[in-house]
Amino acid sequence: MAEETGNQRYYRAPCPGCGAPVEFRSAQSTHAVCPYCQSTVVRQGDTLARTGKMAELFDDFSPLQLFAAGRIQDKPFTLIGRLQYTYPGGRWTEWIAALDGDRTGILSEDNGAYVFALPFDLQRTAPAPVDLRVGATSAFAGQSYTVTSNEQVALTSAQGELPHLPELGRPFAMVELRNDRGLVLSIDYGTARPSAYLGRSVQLEDLQLTGLRAESAKDEKGRSFNCPNCGSPVTVNLADSKSITCGSCNSIIDLSQGIGGELKHATQDEPVRPLIALGSMGQLQGAQWQVVGFQHRMGSEPGDDEHFGWDEYLLYNKKRGFSFLVDAEDGWSMVKPTTGAPVMAENGSSATYLGKRYQQQYAYNAETTYVAGEFYWQVERGQKTFNRDFANGGALLSMERSTNELTWSSGSKIDSGAVATAFKLDARKDMFKRADALPVSAASGLGCGTIILIIVVIIILLIILSTCSSSGGSGYRSSGGSYGGYSSGGGHK
Repeated sequence: MAEETGNQRYYRAPCPGCGAPVEFRSAQSTHAVCPYCQSTVVRQGDTLARTGKMAELFDDFSPLQLFAAGRIQDKPFTLIGRLQYTYPGGRWTEWIAALDGDRTGILSEDNGAYVFALPFDLQRTAPAPVDLRVGATSAFAGQSYTVTSNEQVALTSAQGELPHLPELGRPFAMVELRNDRGLVLSIDYGTARPSAYLGRSVQLEDLQLTGLRAESAKDEKGRSFNCPNCGSPVTVNLADSKSITCGSCNSIIDLSQGIGGELKHATQDEPVRPLIALGSMGQLQGAQWQVVGFQHRMGSEPGDDEHFGWDEYLLYNKKRGFSFLVDAEDGWSMVKPTTGAPVMAENGSSATYLGKRYQQQYAYNAETTYVAGEFYWQVERGQKTFNRDFANGGALLSMERSTNELTWSSGSKIDSGAVATAFKLDARKDMFKRADALPVSAASGLGCGTIILIIVVIIILLIILSTCSSSGGSGYRSSGGSYGGYSSGGGHK
């Protein structure tokens, strides 16, 4: 039967599985999951038909929950459903949002942040997934997009009411495209006629959400388990973690399939000691960040046997999500994943994003060699990518490409002294200095006579070298590290 509460009209009928009431608040919803017996039901006129039973939800400890309400573009919405998908790299969640009567949107995870998307008319037949290769460009409704993710996914579980329901467990293609204006276009091939959604990055605090999940829900359940390698207790602290390392034996543990079953793990030898300890709190860019993850990575230019290394600290702030603090030989930087995809020149010499042009600094192959802490993606030792780093003054842009995904991050350089001060490590400030320090600043304590003498010596050495140089060239190569390369997933991951 149809009922009204205030201005909200909704439909309620008994579940054909258990008789409990099942509600439909959106006219766009065709399916629902009974909250009592998990029956999957389809609405057929004024009756409900049972089509099967839904698997239990994977508890991701999200702050979101059914019937949380907020505002987008100054219009109200309510979360009425949830879909959980799996793909080779883990899981992610999409929340169905009911807007102004006949429309539904999607609030989805995106690299530790969120994207709010609305239905989008492609204005042409959706290309076959095989034709949307990662890195290729395609135009829709007059806008150019870059394919950033092309994965085979499957619906694992669902909750609430849903505008469509793919067959449980059946793999289908999900393609994601992004552009240099920060737009995210998702094409879902889970139905006979592919559906599309177009969205932008959002902060949960900007959505003015009410009815969020209580913090105590996470504390009461906890996420502790014994390491599958050594048996030591391991505690998961973050809602989105898909990988964690054991503090006792340094094993990497895969959490992407939950912690209730058999856990996969990989052992690590020769641990790397981070300069900033895991768990440290630091004030950077107007926010308090906690170091939750650390990885050491090695790089080499194509065709060059020489290797260089750098460190990446995964930082977390409840309101801002995740960022990366990168410690490379050529300086420190702070970056975070971009929502959109910059436009890169065909030869890779430059990239443009949000109206700013960046010049390429480095192009190299990268490999993760050691990890510690928690990560919102399924990190593995030995993960390999191809990276490009770009710069525009102090502004930085980095591209990282794997087989199925293309990810970008942006940020800026940061003074090494500011990093040490942020984490209350001023006593070890000298250990934070890198090659980006200017000679004059490094010699600020020297007298003018000493500086002049150094310049004279340099000139003499240059004259000697110019007379002795051979025709083979200098062989000099910058060993700059990544400005923000990371082994994560684009899209909803």
